[in-house]
Amino acid sequence: MTQRAFIFDMDGTIVDNMSFHVKSWLEFFQRRGHVLDADDFFRNTAGRQGHEIMSAYFGNALTKQESAALDSEKEALYREMYAPHLAPTTGFVDFIARAKAAGIKLAVATAAPTENIDFTLDGLDLRKEFNAIAGAADVVRGKPEPDVFLLAAERAGALPQHSIVFEDAPLGVEAARRAGMRAVVLTTTLPAEAFKEFDNVIAVVRDFSELDADELFAFATN
Repeated sequence: MTQRAFIFDMDGTIVDNMSFHVKSWLEFFQRRGHVLDADDFFRNTAGRQGHEIMSAYFGNALTKQESAALDSEKEALYREMYAPHLAPTTGFVDFIARAKAAGIKLAVATAAPTENIDFTLDGLDLRKEFNAIAGAADVVRGKPEPDVFLLAAERAGALPQHSIVFEDAPLGVEAARRAGMRAVVLTTTLPAEAFKEFDNVIAVVRDFSELDADELFAFATN
């Protein structure tokens, strides 16, 4: 039997938290004299790794140690802001329970650092639900490169063509496209119009309560 997999982005998908990430980034940059537009910042950076964002705004002159220290400061700020609000996206827990019952492997593929993965998955007691986890520490390149999705699929024992990605960001949907994977978009952060150019999107929903696991794979193979 062909092994199927659902691969979930974490921030903005498993948890509806991107507004807190953007707020923490804006605060982080404001402390350094940079005033940024929230919408533009999200579209240009969501899915990229922290060090990639640092390089884009501060240049490549940062040492690895300096970049790591800045990453740590920003992510600690985010966790402080979001901790009182930590909760799974509507319908997520029921959706993955139905998927597991149908024999679908579950994986996380995120640009988040290890500390944020622990904060989210352990904070919600969800780690045990996943067959595989791939994060920023596991790949060199962030989204829109396909690396993290390909690694998650490999660890889950599924081929790209039998994997469906769940995303909230255009860079993530592009990464899924480059990986040869279909994608489901959650409009937790951006409207459906932001994804209209992608030919690998098979569904656009507000949250997981609107999805049926078997129907998604039936649609993806048509």
